[in-house]
Amino acid sequence: MAVAPRDAALMQTAENAMLGQIQKGAAASMMQSAAERNEKGGFVGHEDMTDVAAGQGVSITETNLPGRRIITEEIGGQVVGQYSQPSPLQSLAPPSSHGEVKGGGGITIGEALEATALTAGKKPVEWSDAAAIQAAEVRATGRINITPGGVAAAAQSAATINARTTRDEDKTKLADILTDATAKLPADKQVTRKDAEGVAAAEMRNDPMLTTHPAGVAASVAAAARLNQSNKN
Repeated sequence: MAVAPRDAALMQTAENAMLGQIQKGAAASMMQSAAERNEKGGFVGHEDMTDVAAGQGVSITETNLPGRRIITEEIGGQVVGQYSQPSPLQSLAPPSSHGEVKGGGGITIGEALEATALTAGKKPVEWSDAAAIQAAEVRATGRINITPGGVAAAAQSAATINARTTRDEDKTKLADILTDATAKLPADKQVTRKDAEGVAAAEMRNDPMLTTHPAGVAASVAAAARLNQSNKN
């Protein structure tokens, strides 16, 4: 199986959401390197995702042992990475917990947005990004209108200014907007498949090519939804 760019982005999102950051030398970084080689070699396209990743998603399992935890990363049920880490001293998790965050509540929309700051943080904010962030915020808060001073309002402002800015280095990036997104949301919720579909539709409608960025907002929300669903099964 040739690793595709969106496979790597999916695992990056999973590691950030489940483990707090992309792990050095773990599955996501290795998959990113492999995807770059495959793209340069013409084996995959920049927007590609393998059928296995698209259909079955990725999963991260954490098994807690005395003084350490075993992290196992899988794509479609196939183990692609396994390593050990010291356990936090305050950890009181049961001996075998499977991908739980916030006391077993699952990955939230805010956490998925924060994952985007890592997977596509250097991307200048465009209208498609702002639309996706607005859709995510509305679903997180349950409110029709966006929150003044929130992530959606900041994204809309950034997209407007960026559209009038010539040089990319002068434009506001996704990381500027989405870092600490959870703290900027007045309310939050677990990501569901319907949330992911709504965010993806908003991003696509506002993209000139009617597509989504392989590591952008919609991709992160979709990855979170897949992880939440797999952890329920």
